[in-house]
Amino acid sequence: MYVAVGSGNPVKRDATARVFPGATVVAEAVPSGVSEQPIGHDETRAGAQNRAEAVLETVRDEADDSEETRLGVGIEGGVASFGDGRVVDDANGAADAEASATDTYLVMWAAATDGDRWGVGSGPSLRLPESIATRIHDGEELGPVMDDVLGESNVAKNQGAAGAFTAGQLTRTDALEDAVAAAAAPFLSGLY
Repeated sequence: MYVAVGSGNPVKRDATARVFPGATVVAEAVPSGVSEQPIGHDETRAGAQNRAEAVLETVRDEADDSEETRLGVGIEGGVASFGDGRVVDDANGAADAEASATDTYLVMWAAATDGDRWGVGSGPSLRLPESIATRIHDGEELGPVMDDVLGESNVAKNQGAAGAFTAGQLTRTDALEDAVAAAAAPFLSGLY
């Protein structure tokens, strides 16, 4: 199997290689076709699908002819809210009536395609700290905000926001691996 990941980020390539351990996995930067900071599930999912389709086209002829299956994988991180925006905030399950910055989550979506079939899936969702969510709502991008908050550079190519929010219990690679596995289900299981 030959799997092309639509990103130059090594974390996304590594997450995909974990899902397809026996495959040749390559990474190729392609545009997502969505904003730099995708907002909402629809835009984030569309970015993943756009990347999967674009990278498959880019590398379609590069795969060795002996490779049977060729997949394009796209992964996109974004921020989104869920449901009615109420946040449960006490032991009795009482919820705030108004949506706020605390209703913003880091989300990740992945897509996989062989040109005919598609798989789309999401990874874990992590609620953003209010101070970070406020900056995102004010128009900043999560990656640079995390670099600023942590006093580091290229957080997105290392532990990611997921790693920072969970004190390393869930790295960005781990989180993206879940999204890729969910998207790859039609290519991993005979049930589809």
